[in-house]
Amino acid sequence: MTLLNAVDLQDREEEKLPRRDWVLLPLLSLLTISILVGSTELIARRTFSESKTGIANCMVNDPSTGPRGIPNTICFEKGAESPTVEYRLNSCGHRAGIECGPKAVGTYRIVMMGSSLALGVQIPLGKTMATLLPGELSRMTGRKVELYNEGMLSEHPHVAALRLNDALAAKPDLILWVLTPYDFEEVSFVSWETPSSQLPPSAGHAGTLVRFLYNLKTAFAATSFEGAANEAWQALGRRIKADPARIMLLHVLYKSQKQTIKSYLIGSDDETGFLKSEMSGVWKSRLKQFDAYDEEMNSRATADGVPFVVVLVPTRAQASLISMGEWPVGYDPYKFNDELDFSITSKGGTYINILPEFRTVPNPERYYFPVDGHPDADGHRIISEMLAQGLTNGAIPALRATSTAPAASQQGR
Repeated sequence: MTLLNAVDLQDREEEKLPRRDWVLLPLLSLLTISILVGSTELIARRTFSESKTGIANCMVNDPSTGPRGIPNTICFEKGAESPTVEYRLNSCGHRAGIECGPKAVGTYRIVMMGSSLALGVQIPLGKTMATLLPGELSRMTGRKVELYNEGMLSEHPHVAALRLNDALAAKPDLILWVLTPYDFEEVSFVSWETPSSQLPPSAGHAGTLVRFLYNLKTAFAATSFEGAANEAWQALGRRIKADPARIMLLHVLYKSQKQTIKSYLIGSDDETGFLKSEMSGVWKSRLKQFDAYDEEMNSRATADGVPFVVVLVPTRAQASLISMGEWPVGYDPYKFNDELDFSITSKGGTYINILPEFRTVPNPERYYFPVDGHPDADGHRIISEMLAQGLTNGAIPALRATSTAPAASQQGR
């Protein structure tokens, strides 16, 4: 058979392909894609499901104090990357693990302040740094140390200043203020805004498009076209951001240290500017605002004879940069920390610098929730150990470590 005849034969065979196949093959391809997408979505929803309730259900919005806990309430929360966690608040509205009231005789009491990290969001109470730290300090100092946790969601600097009297009323021997870079993004936060439109209970499980259209419709009734469209668009963005399939994909991508850093650094200056070697005007302004709150709180605590200690816990990407020991031109993961350290200590305050400790932690991003960004249970353990070292190295004379205290590495984990 000649080459020409072979080609002619092949053409004739292709011509004989039934017409139904030209319809069935594309449909089969679409069906395959649909099955893959559907199964991926199903797996994502089962693996990264989250509850519609959380700690906010145990809180009340009070502009005079900021959002605060409702006394004697219990809430549960299932995060997309975390197990179901119980938030049990005592009669003072704190997730302290103990009742509020006078401390036991001979006990050294620390009152912790801060926002979601201090609260231990998405972490079982027994595994939070607020629970682990006093045990570590007791072991290292030979003293009975108690930590009363007044940390709460959205207790950013302005709110913390409003609540300092509550911390002092607990008669602490030391106040520990735990900060993260996010607290500086919300440095002047006072209270939550009441949304102009809220979904009815029946729409709680509505699809993304339905929720977008509902938000758009109800927003139009209360504001201008531009304002309504912007509000609805933001609501859609929040919905997509919380989509289980997106979280599953990011969870895989962010397992890579390099991908974690690359993805984080392409964010806006509003979120990542604190990592730059030359901070923008926005971040300089935030630091200046923080200085005013810190100076006020430190002065009031000092007047009551209470040491006021501040610590900054790095973000996931920041911890990774420090661990790697190298970073892109124009960035410096220590810069903001150093500025904060100088600002606090120059006014006579005490700053515990734990960032250098992350140089000895390989791949510290493993100890944070990849998408949510908060430290996980292992992250809380590591941070509590770093804090214990910083508090007992002589910075706080009353908590100086004893020479007989066993090393942390000798303890069972």
